[in-house]
Amino acid sequence: MKLISSMLCALGIFAVGVAPRLAAQAANVAAEPTNAPSDASFRHEVEHAIDRGLDWMRANQNSNGWWSIPDHPAVTALAVTVFLGEPSGRTRTNPPPEITRALAYLIASAQPDGSIQRGKLANYNTAISLVALALTRDPAYNDIVRRGRGFIIGSQIEPGAGTSPFVGGVGYGEKDRKSDLVNTLTALEALRATEYVTWKIGPAAGNSGETNRVKSPDLNWDAAIHFIENCQNLPRFNTQAWVSTNPKDFGGFVYSPVESKAGGETNAATGRVALRSYGSISYAGLLSYIYADLKGEDPHVQAVMDWLRANYTLDENPGLGEQGLYYYLHLMTKGLNAAGVEQIELKDGRRINWRREVAMHLLDLQQRDGSWVNRNNRWWEKDPCLVTAYSLLALEIIVRKL
Repeated sequence: MKLISSMLCALGIFAVGVAPRLAAQAANVAAEPTNAPSDASFRHEVEHAIDRGLDWMRANQNSNGWWSIPDHPAVTALAVTVFLGEPSGRTRTNPPPEITRALAYLIASAQPDGSIQRGKLANYNTAISLVALALTRDPAYNDIVRRGRGFIIGSQIEPGAGTSPFVGGVGYGEKDRKSDLVNTLTALEALRATEYVTWKIGPAAGNSGETNRVKSPDLNWDAAIHFIENCQNLPRFNTQAWVSTNPKDFGGFVYSPVESKAGGETNAATGRVALRSYGSISYAGLLSYIYADLKGEDPHVQAVMDWLRANYTLDENPGLGEQGLYYYLHLMTKGLNAAGVEQIELKDGRRINWRREVAMHLLDLQQRDGSWVNRNNRWWEKDPCLVTAYSLLALEIIVRKL
């Protein structure tokens, strides 16, 4: 695996540097050429699946601009990201009415404190909305984006909280003092995707008519890395009591420093509970390290890549079965793409063209009406708007390298 240290901004949207570039890739807009032979027929199949999914999304938007539910802007923001990332690029250059309505809804969700939300899950909704607004390239949204960045940065649990394992992370809301890896990932992605507004113009001293460029506050990235580390089953760096010594968990991640959605294993003799690693959150950990600019040779990154290779599957979210399956496939695509993995090598030495496999699997799972849905409702995955957005985001990332 190779993480490129720097390059010009992706499609003119994001600032120079590795993290903005990778944020753009994971958010669905960047694409680099691949040396793999092109399969025009398969690419057309994937494009057709994307078109069918977009048609379904158009038909299922509320007339007030939102998708799925009015009090969670994040679902609508994911849909906007899907439309702005569709392969033809037409939506970006000539936004259709559904995008205009959706953006108006997102803007109306902006609050005086900088958050973009409707009373629930403030950080989660704000972060995903920021990525969508960033993809428009519209400077009219810069003030809203800047305030949203400030809200997220202000929600980080700073080192002043003492020895809490939650230090450095971000939780669901401004007053939530329990951070988790899902909210931290969405926060890091939003901050990297919106770095283009980190410079503010202000008057120079002395009222000379000149202006100064003043850099806005930034996240404590060292603290963020420490929090991510506190969620990884890696005894060399994470010494918390719950860290598993079972090789099957080594290098993987848990949801927060006190919880794994995959549960734990209790030692019958000592009563010690070791938290289990699982699939979707381990890709969240990989992406979080990438956004924090850790390189491929870093032992934290190598360890999670080893876990992901050992647990590679498309049939389930490892450790959770069908729970969160589409979120898992979505993060797998983002993570492997952002990490520059062309083929994933399994423990038995086989090298897998993961892009083709994920695309074929999603094509098989697409419903006749063009949507996707999980039969397991955990994390809202019976909501076809949410799951169709996850699936389309993955396919739009993949199709650029077919």
